[in-house]
Amino acid sequence: MKYFVATTEDRRLDAATRHEVRGNYIQLSDGITHYELTGPDGGDVVVLAGGLTIPLFYWDELTAELHACGLRTLAYSGYGRGYSDRVIARYDEALFVRQLDELIERLELPVPCHIVGTSMGALIAMAYVSQHVASTATLTLVGPAGLSRRPALQRLLLGNDITTSIIAERVGRRILEQHLGHNVADPNRAAELSAMIGDAYRYEGSIYAFFQTLRHFGLFDRAELYQHTGTLAVPIQLIWGRDDHVTPISSLDQVRKLLRPSQCHVIDDCGHMAPFERPVVVANILATFYDTFDRSA
Repeated sequence: MKYFVATTEDRRLDAATRHEVRGNYIQLSDGITHYELTGPDGGDVVVLAGGLTIPLFYWDELTAELHACGLRTLAYSGYGRGYSDRVIARYDEALFVRQLDELIERLELPVPCHIVGTSMGALIAMAYVSQHVASTATLTLVGPAGLSRRPALQRLLLGNDITTSIIAERVGRRILEQHLGHNVADPNRAAELSAMIGDAYRYEGSIYAFFQTLRHFGLFDRAELYQHTGTLAVPIQLIWGRDDHVTPISSLDQVRKLLRPSQCHVIDDCGHMAPFERPVVVANILATFYDTFDRSA
């Protein structure tokens, strides 16, 4: 897919821009990654892998709650998201797993770490953990993607780089906004989330990265990955919002059968983004789970 700049992208991501944004940056093999490693020194580290669109700021309220529980957190933006590089590359699972792997290694995080993945990040987390079982304390999946079948229309329209590029340039922003409209049940929080994500999507290459991910990342028909993850010697828990309309909770029974999690929690009055919508509830669930399965003891 040829790189392009959408008409709504009126900013360029560079050193001067990044200087104005909180957080840290690190050069990895594919590009610069924006991250924050925060929380009490000596606390167990919780690594947070985000979904299709979100920047690291998405985790702010959850990380504050986890810090209060004595936990340290690593939040980061995937390539093409937030203030990480818009790389000209194939935005597939391998790219995002490599980013996570290199980030943990370069920051020399103490292991084992707790891994949390939400939506698309759940697929990244499972793929990462399958390669790093010994250095993983626990795995938590929140509203995970990958169990639905790819819509026939999407398969047709995003079947090659030419049609993908045309659609992305002409209606990419509209499709992004429609996607964001289904994420959060509370209208006020939905507006806050859209503003956070929308600001980052004003930078050149953002829509390109979004559609490259839709085209190349395996977001559908991932039962085999779930089944394999369920065989790993890692404590696993599942968290889902009852009103999730992006990765519908109707897949819960299938996920439980494939994944065989140690614990499963359904949060009432909550949509797709439980860490953002119910940070106190999610933090308490995580902290309790970590106390139960303390592999560093």
